[in-house]
Amino acid sequence: MIKIDGKAGGGQILRTALSMSAIKGEDFRIENIRGSRSDPGLKSQHLECVRTIQRLCDADVKGAELSSEKLVFKPNKLEPENLTVDIGTAGSISLLIDSVLPLITQFNEDFRLTVKGGTHVRYSPAFESLEAKLDLLERFGLQTEIRLEKTGYYPKGGGKITLTAEPSSMKPVVLTNRGKLKSLEIQSKASVELEEKQVADRQLEELLELLEDRLSSVLVEKDSVYVDTLSTGSSLVLKADYGDSLAVFDALGERGKRSEQVASEVFEQFETFENTEGAIDRHLADQLMVFMGLAGGKIRVPQITPHIQTNLEVLKKFGVELGCSMDKNSVLISSKS
Repeated sequence: MIKIDGKAGGGQILRTALSMSAIKGEDFRIENIRGSRSDPGLKSQHLECVRTIQRLCDADVKGAELSSEKLVFKPNKLEPENLTVDIGTAGSISLLIDSVLPLITQFNEDFRLTVKGGTHVRYSPAFESLEAKLDLLERFGLQTEIRLEKTGYYPKGGGKITLTAEPSSMKPVVLTNRGKLKSLEIQSKASVELEEKQVADRQLEELLELLEDRLSSVLVEKDSVYVDTLSTGSSLVLKADYGDSLAVFDALGERGKRSEQVASEVFEQFETFENTEGAIDRHLADQLMVFMGLAGGKIRVPQITPHIQTNLEVLKKFGVELGCSMDKNSVLISSKS
């Protein structure tokens, strides 16, 4: 049985282990789950990841309960089953779907997954980031469609995303050069309660001002919308299309946080990425590494982060070795033949 110490990282260690275990049919035991966090153990979103993967591979599981810091996972046969999952909080829908996506590469029939929870929440990819990742993965054979049915902010969540997939045959994931910036897409969103204060409009206007020097040389699509949500909130997302790759940057609004600050956070992420040679941003890297473990490939990222490092170590435990070579402004992660 594979043994994993989860103390050094967060939920990504667990998600990677679940995906690889289900696909490879290898048992694992993880201890000290999220052990370095102030609130260690399984939270609702992690628990639903476990339960979802459990259903898809008929796994025998011990320790699958809230706040548990130990989990034993023994997979059986992996088979597609259309599922509806309710995280029950504003736990990240995107991260739960991330744990399921690698399994789709093994299915030989259509699959549908509907998840309720948070669509734009802290410390996790916004819906638009997930959407961009699926656009990239489609280039390498993953056949999916995704639909945002309802936006969910912290703390109540209530968002809803549906993923559908067809049988797919993956090619090596190769993203080493991002190309020249071709277009920018801005999505500014806020709850209907914030329409009177024009929060979404102001977030958009502030970001456009910061991007002023770029706007004359690239195509720009922009939109500000107000939506019904269970909890009041706002979000601002910037998607940069480089032709050979995509990158997404986002920030959340909250009580007492000015629109200028929200826009500034997004712009600073974009500028930081622009000053590297990375083909994809550092957050997307650790999510693509599982696909590289399955199909091979190489990706260029701005830097090695703790998430990437711990993910490399978990993949190695499942027999997948990815190498890293550092350049001045980027790191190349590649599969070993």
